Amino acid sequence: MTLTIVALLPGLQNTNGDAESAAVLARRAEWAGLDARVVAVDDRGGLPDRVDAIVLGSGSDSSLETSRAALLTMHDELRAWGTEGVPILAVGTGWELLSWGIERPDGSGIEGLGILPGRAVPSRGRVTGDLVIASPRFGTLVGFENHARDYVGAEGSPLGRVRAGRGNGRDSGQEGVVMGSVIGTHLHGPVLAKNPSFADQLLGLAATRAGLDYAPGARAAIVDGYAAAAREAQIGAARAAASVTDA
Repeated sequence: MTLTIVALLPGLQNTNGDAESAAVLARRAEWAGLDARVVAVDDRGGLPDRVDAIVLGSGSDSSLETSRAALLTMHDELRAWGTEGVPILAVGTGWELLSWGIERPDGSGIEGLGILPGRAVPSRGRVTGDLVIASPRFGTLVGFENHARDYVGAEGSPLGRVRAGRGNGRDSGQEGVVMGSVIGTHLHGPVLAKNPSFADQLLGLAATRAGLDYAPGARAAIVDGYAAAAREAQIGAARAAASVTDA
């Protein structure tokens, strides 16, 4: 059995390297002794027969319409996979496109695929900087946020609580959204490279669905040490920045 990890629209939705989270999943699966491959998919015709996990990264606003048109060709499959428990990680505009929709400052909008609750709305200005959250399901997660929209309507199903940064905004104190195995987040990085335990939980879901056992391999422990050091440095910097702001 080979785990098939789909990177959706990597040519359009990889502004912050988020599509590389698919490669993180595949490599960690290989370190655990499992066969895995990454399949880049640009439209419905490129979908493999079996899909075990999906990564949809973030793109520029100029590509929103093009990306939406491509995703619409796969709408039924995406909805079915989410219902069936296939882990789907969507970041930035990829997440927004899976939502109810995106509102623009001029009053126009883009209808989303409606797979995740909530919608993206204009914020007062672009938000950039370190983002640290506490997730009841995935633990402490770190990343970098870079977005000009807040996210509303996901109050009952956030990925976690903001410990540093802005997250969904509008004073919600929340970040991201989760519906079953479908996850939307502002965390760039790519997020799975910065948060190996997050990657391992998604791989565990994918492996279980495929009838396989997953446990991190010995090589993962070495790499995770580097990730842990980087995470601690980022968390420390975020705390320091917050203390200066509060002073």
